[in-house]
Amino acid sequence: MDEVLKSRRQQAGSATRAIAIRGAREHNLKNIDVEIPRDKLVVFTGLSGSGKSSLAFDTIYAEGQRRYVESLSAYARQFLEMMQKPDVDQIDGLSPAISIEQKTTSKNPRSTVGTVTEIYDYMRLLWARVGVPYSPATGLPIESQIVSQMVDRVLALPEGTRLYLLAPVVRGRKGEYRKELAEYLKKGFQRVKIDGTFYELAEAPVLDKKFPHDIDVVVDRIVVRPDLGQRLAESFETALKLAEGLAVIEYADATPLPNPPPQGGREQTEPAAKKVAKIHDKSGP
Repeated sequence: MDEVLKSRRQQAGSATRAIAIRGAREHNLKNIDVEIPRDKLVVFTGLSGSGKSSLAFDTIYAEGQRRYVESLSAYARQFLEMMQKPDVDQIDGLSPAISIEQKTTSKNPRSTVGTVTEIYDYMRLLWARVGVPYSPATGLPIESQIVSQMVDRVLALPEGTRLYLLAPVVRGRKGEYRKELAEYLKKGFQRVKIDGTFYELAEAPVLDKKFPHDIDVVVDRIVVRPDLGQRLAESFETALKLAEGLAVIEYADATPLPNPPPQGGREQTEPAAKKVAKIHDKSGP
């Protein structure tokens, strides 16, 4: 008697540790017997048509779902779809099951894992608010700065350093931009950097509207000196207003311009000087 009870306990214990399937014949399954360990990651592999889906979805999941629905009240069962009993002799150790099938939810070639799983917007917020972007050119972190911080960064450079202060007005966009370039010339700007090359605005090349372009308006040409703080701040204000909050400082010695700036200061045309003075008047007493 004790041996019989012990044998039954062992069988019950083994059933709780595994899902025991006996005589599975659903679809192309050939009366198979198998035990699948519980609380483990189990993978079914094999050739197409070997019975992977028949065992996982049409046998194990179908029976688990059917038993779960049967355990509910008659009132609750009327709202749920009752699955057919699979062609199997016996399944022991089975819990309520959840099935996630592989499906093609979108045929858009631009779809990514982020867009399909609907986490793209959340990841974008996470990277924008928590992440720290770094410049691929310098390896330094990219941070927003106020004008006074920009001025301090420039004045911290060695005296005599030649710089260009640029307003990046176009970045990677298609178009001819003839009207925009003419407008910059009317505002008093004389030079522009188009796709990495400097030009006089009056002699800017005709751009191919089929290709994207990068355009930077040259706001200032500067030689660093200790007494340039106020004028540098005004120039930054002009660049930031022109490029909607962006400004670029570039070393002049690496990319010469057609006409070098005068020694010890910046070159500024009269209309642009009036515009800078107007901005300064708004912020000053």
